[in-house]
Amino acid sequence: MSEVIYVDIPPVAAVSQGGSSSTKEDYRGISFYLAAEEYVARALPAANYFFMWQVEPSVIFGRNQVVDNEVNLAYCEAHGIRTYRRKSGGGCVYADMSNVMLSYITPEDRVKETFAYYLRMASETLKSIGIDAHPSGRNDIMLGDRKVSGNAMYHFPGRVIAHGTLLYDTDMENMLHAITPSRTKLSKHGVESVRQRICLLKDYTDLPLDEIKQRIRDHLCGSNVVALNASDIRSIRLIERKYLDPRFIFGQ
Repeated sequence: MSEVIYVDIPPVAAVSQGGSSSTKEDYRGISFYLAAEEYVARALPAANYFFMWQVEPSVIFGRNQVVDNEVNLAYCEAHGIRTYRRKSGGGCVYADMSNVMLSYITPEDRVKETFAYYLRMASETLKSIGIDAHPSGRNDIMLGDRKVSGNAMYHFPGRVIAHGTLLYDTDMENMLHAITPSRTKLSKHGVESVRQRICLLKDYTDLPLDEIKQRIRDHLCGSNVVALNASDIRSIRLIERKYLDPRFIFGQ
C-alpha cells in the first residue's frame, strides 16, 4: 500500500478566536469537509491524503441530481436535516453522527484505476480489523450481499478525490424518509427493503465506532500526519462558500 498521510483537522474550539465558545459560524457541516478535500488537493504538496469526519443529520446528493427528485425537503426541514450538493456523481446519501465519512485525495490522473484502488484499500482496511468487506459494482463496499459503504469520486487535473460513507449505526427512519427513491427503485425494491439491502457495522463487530476509526487511521496512515492550522481553516471556509450557495445546492 502506498504511503498515506492523515490530515488532522483541529476541532472547532482550537481555532475559535481567543478560545471563546463555538458559534453558529463555527458549525462544520458537509460543506466544510467537501471544501477541506478541495483545499488538501489544491494547497498541500502532492501526496496521498486521508481523513474521516462526522456530521449532524444531513443529506448530500450528487452533482447531476435534481434535488426535488431525490430529497424530501419538507421532511428534512421538519426534522432539522441539512441538505448539500457535492461535485462528485452518484446517488443521494443520508449521514449522521452514528456513521463516519471517509475522504481520500491522491495525485493521480487515472480515474477508474484510482477509484478501484480506493475501494480495495478501504475493504482491506476493514478486513484488518476483522470485518470481512469486499468491493462490489462501481462504488459499493459490501459485507456479504449487503452494502455498508457507498462511495463516489471526482477528478481535476493532477488530483482524484474519492469519498464515501461508512455505516456503523444510523437513524433508519431519517434515512428512509429524507431520501426520495425514484419510482423505478420503489417498484423494484420497495422502501422497506432498504433495511435488507444495507447493513450496519455494529452488527458485525463489538468494537465501538471511535475504536474502529482509530484502527482505520492506524492501518492506513500509521504515524504519518499533517496538521492543519487556523490559517488553513480560514482558507477552507473561503472554498466552502461555493458549497453553501443556494444556486449550487438547488440549481439544475
